[in-house]
Amino acid sequence: MLVPDRMAKLWQRVESGQMSPEDCVREQEVLLEPYRIEWGKALLCDGETELRNSLLKEVGAYYHASDLTEIDRSCNLAVDTLKSEWKTTVDPQQRSSIESFYETKTHIYDLINWHTLRDDSGPLAYVVALQIARAHSVRSCLDFGFARWRFDLRRLPARFVDLKATPLPESSFDMILAMDVFEHLVDPVEVVQQLWRAMKPGGLLFARIHAAIDPSHPQHIVEDFGPTFARMEQLGFMEKWCDRALWGHVLFQKCGSPI
Repeated sequence: MLVPDRMAKLWQRVESGQMSPEDCVREQEVLLEPYRIEWGKALLCDGETELRNSLLKEVGAYYHASDLTEIDRSCNLAVDTLKSEWKTTVDPQQRSSIESFYETKTHIYDLINWHTLRDDSGPLAYVVALQIARAHSVRSCLDFGFARWRFDLRRLPARFVDLKATPLPESSFDMILAMDVFEHLVDPVEVVQQLWRAMKPGGLLFARIHAAIDPSHPQHIVEDFGPTFARMEQLGFMEKWCDRALWGHVLFQKCGSPI
C-alpha cells in the first residue's frame, strides 16, 4: 500500500478518536523514511553522503561556482528572490515573458532547495510515482525540468526534447509526470491536449493540479482549473487514484476517445 493511502487510514483513526494527532505525525515520519532513503539514493552524487551538501555541490558544478556558502544562501533566498524577479521582470500579459522567467538561475536554486527536503517533503511524491510506474510496468516516462545535466552527471540514459523547438512525439509515453507544473502554465488546457496526444492508449498522468492564491509565489498564475478538468474529461482522462492525505497528487489514465 502506498504511504498516502496508509496515512489516509491513520488520519481516519485520528478523526474517530482512536489515535492522537501527535502519534499520527510520528507514524508518518516512520512511513516516509524509506521514501527519503530512496530519494537520497537517486540524488546523491558519487562519494556524497549528505543530501543538501551534495545538491549544493551539484548546482555549483553546473554554474561553475565553488562558493558553497553563497550557493546555500541563494537557495535559501530563492522563494523571495523569485517573487521579486517576477514583479520586476515579468509582464503577466505576455506569454513569452512568463515562459522566459523559468530560465533564470533563481529558478534552479529554488528547485534544488526543494529537493533537499529540508523544508518540505513534497518531492517524495516522486517516489510514489516511481512505485506506481513499477506496478504498471512503465517503460517510457516523460518528466519536465532541469534534467539533462543531472542525467549526464549520473551516467543515466535518457532522451531529451526541447519543447521550444520540437513538439512532443505522439503516442509515445506510458506515463507522464506533471508535478507542480500546471499552476505555472499560461494555457493549461492546451498543455493537457498535448499530453493526451503524447500518451499511449491506457497511459498514466501523475499530476498535482491545484489552484490556490499564494502571495509568496506570484508565478502560480492559474486560479481556476475548472476548464482544465472539463477538457480532461472530454479527452477521456479517468481518475484512477488520489492522494488525499499528504501531497494531493492524482493519477489519471488515458481511456476512450476524445469528445
